[in-house]
Amino acid sequence: MRRKLSIGGALVALLLAIVPALAQKQYDPGASDTEIKIGTTTPYSGPASAYSAGAMSIGAYFAMINEQGGVNGRKLNFISLDDAYSPPKTVEQIRRLIESDEVLFLVNPVGTATNMSVVKYINQKKVPHLFVGSGATVFNDPEHYPWTLGWTPHYMSEAEIYAKYILSVKPDARIGILAQNDDLGRDYTIGFKRGLGDRASSMIVSYQTYNTSDPTVDSQVVSLKTAGADVFVIFSVPKFAAQAIRKAYDIDWHPQEFVSSVGSSIAGAIRPAGFEAAKGIISAVYQKDPADPQWHDDPAMKAWNVWMDKYNPHVDKSDYYAPYGYNIGYAVVRLLKQCGDNLTRANLMKQASHMDMELPLLLPGIRLKTTPTDHRPIQQVRLVRFDGQRYVLFTDVLASQ
Repeated sequence: MRRKLSIGGALVALLLAIVPALAQKQYDPGASDTEIKIGTTTPYSGPASAYSAGAMSIGAYFAMINEQGGVNGRKLNFISLDDAYSPPKTVEQIRRLIESDEVLFLVNPVGTATNMSVVKYINQKKVPHLFVGSGATVFNDPEHYPWTLGWTPHYMSEAEIYAKYILSVKPDARIGILAQNDDLGRDYTIGFKRGLGDRASSMIVSYQTYNTSDPTVDSQVVSLKTAGADVFVIFSVPKFAAQAIRKAYDIDWHPQEFVSSVGSSIAGAIRPAGFEAAKGIISAVYQKDPADPQWHDDPAMKAWNVWMDKYNPHVDKSDYYAPYGYNIGYAVVRLLKQCGDNLTRANLMKQASHMDMELPLLLPGIRLKTTPTDHRPIQQVRLVRFDGQRYVLFTDVLASQ
């Protein structure tokens, strides 16, 4: 009898030891012992289709991780849907991802207007809305949107840096601005005027806008030249940046040109415009450029090149969104590893709002850093100038406000 009791007691002790271990695993929809579902929307079609290289690159990074066994033994199921850069389509696709596909979280959905159309819904559903593909200030509002966290440096801050640079090198500039007629263009413009201060009204001689449904921006570029601008600032997506650069060149207008970082991709904007037409353009960067020879022997860049050849061969290595997607994929995997077996949306958001990490393809001195009251992961940039073949860094790290 004593032997039976002893065996029974041992079994109870064993069960008591197992139960807490099992209880440590916590899952929300989209997570299990074998899988983590991740969703995004991106414009595979439409006027901003150049941005789709970012989602393709994130997916390729996850494919590599899955081949290596996943994250803590769980495979990453990345569901990437086309929204054509159209807010109504974004609403439809985000609802599908959350309500039908039941993803654990969203990563890098692209666009300002598109994300604006769903940010309230996503936060009501309490789904992590991570690394948003927009630098609009509205996506850094933890008080109203605690489940939303950006990626791209703030448009206002980037534009303010351009303005201050212009003041320092060409204080008598006559500035013409071409801006997208949405929150992207408005944020850039507000920051730029803020950087010029009380000189904005006298220095800006013409301000032109376009809609993403417009076929071209030719007439706007002609108007800017006619106004006598000798500095041309382009706040746009790659397609219209390419058109603007090319049109200025074709009408023999050669101002100093600035192109917002989100519209500066060599593959998406510079090559379509023509390398000669784009020579001298200034933009801002926060990640390493694969074409820059200073990174030739960089171990992280070597690893990226190997990864591109094996997992992401359909994206051009000169495309801004290839290293962009790689960095985001890396950051997502780091966050998921930190979550361990507590794969709840609340825990993932907790990890995301307490980041302090280096990424392999960020420029030295720039790192991801967030707090519960500041959801801007990247707050620093450097200025670059296109030399006719590649972008060349020419400033130190500049912090944004």
